[in-house]
Amino acid sequence: MPERRFKIPVTPSTVNKCIRFPDHIVADIEKAIQDSDCSFSAFVIEAAKVALENLKEDERETQA
Repeated sequence: MPERRFKIPVTPSTVNKCIRFPDHIVADIEKAIQDSDCSFSAFVIEAAKVALENLKEDERETQA
């Protein structure tokens, strides 16, 4: 199965969850979403979804 590529999403409806990020990661994300219709939270949510999909794929490959 081809690897899913990250795409900057449109802001979805969300629930507040407080987490801490290293300063340089925040800066890199803010630079990536600059001039887009994407919030910091939406970016992080999409990145987490892709990471979870990757973990599931790795698990399936390990079980095969």
